[in-house]
Amino acid sequence: MTKLKEASRNSPVEYECINEKKRQKKKSYKNSGVISVKHCEITVECTFLDYIMGGCQLNFTVGVDFTGSNGDPRSSDSLHYISPNGVNEYLTAIWSVGLVIQDYDTDKMFPAFGFGAQVPPQWQVSHEFPINFNPSNPYCNGIQGIIEAYRTCLPQIKLYGPTNFSPIINHVARFAAAATQQQTASQYFVLLIITDGVITDLDETRHAIVNASKLPMSIIIVGVGGADFSAMEFLDGDGGSLRSPSGEVAIRDIVQFVPFRQFQNAPKEALAQSVLAEIPQQVVGYFNTCKLLPPKNPAAK
Repeated sequence: MTKLKEASRNSPVEYECINEKKRQKKKSYKNSGVISVKHCEITVECTFLDYIMGGCQLNFTVGVDFTGSNGDPRSSDSLHYISPNGVNEYLTAIWSVGLVIQDYDTDKMFPAFGFGAQVPPQWQVSHEFPINFNPSNPYCNGIQGIIEAYRTCLPQIKLYGPTNFSPIINHVARFAAAATQQQTASQYFVLLIITDGVITDLDETRHAIVNASKLPMSIIIVGVGGADFSAMEFLDGDGGSLRSPSGEVAIRDIVQFVPFRQFQNAPKEALAQSVLAEIPQQVVGYFNTCKLLPPKNPAAK
C-alpha cells in the first residue's frame, strides 16, 4: 500500500504478471505483461453511523394534511377525529416516526406545517401554514410540542382543499438548498408528510421531488385512511425512477411511502422501522456522491 501510494504518472509503480505454469515450462519466460499503476487514491466511504457520530444533524419537518377529504374533525368517522383516549392516525404517525427521528436532532426543535385548510383571521386557504400559527417561529419543542400544536390548531381552522404537496416540499427544499453550501456533511433534511393521499398538484409535486433529489433531503409520506394511494406509490419511485412532467429524471430515490393501515395492529416500532428504512442509505448516498465527510472526520482517528 505504501508503495502504491507513491505512484504517479511520471514514476508509475510496476508489477510483473507472472504465470507460474509458464515459468516452470519455459526457461526463456519473463512475464505475461506488466501492470503499471500511475495513480492511487484512498477514499473513505462513511457509513450512516459515521455521519451521525461525526456530527451530521437530521432536520425533521412535519407536514399535516388538513384538507376536506379527511372529514369533519368533530365527526367520529373523520381521520382528524381525536378519539376519547386522545389519539387518531395522524397523531399515531407523528409519535411513531418522531420518537425515533428526534434522537438524531440535537436541539429537538421541529418545524410543523399544515396544508389545505382555511386559516384565521382572513380564512385564506394555505398550503404551508405553521400549526403553532407563528410564521416567524414555526418550531415546536420536541414531538410533544408538535402533538400539542396539532391539538390546539385543529379546532381553529377549517378543513378545505385542494391537496397540494409542492409548496411544503419546496419550503423544506429551500433550506436544503442553502445547506448545499456546506463544506462537510453537517445538515440533512427529512420531511414527513401525513396525508389521506388524495393529491391535487401531482405534476408540480413531481417537479418539486425531482429538484429535491439533488439536495440533502428525503421525503417520507405516511398515508392514513383507506383512500386510493396509487399516486403516492407512483411518487415513491421504487418501481423505477420518478420523472418530472418535462421528462427530467430524479437523480436518486428520495421518497418513501408507507400506508398506515398496514401497521394498525402492529407494534408502533414496526411503522417507524418501515418508514425510516431507506433514510440511512439516502443520507449516505447523497454525501458520498458529493464527496462530503462528517464534520468530525472518522478517517482522522
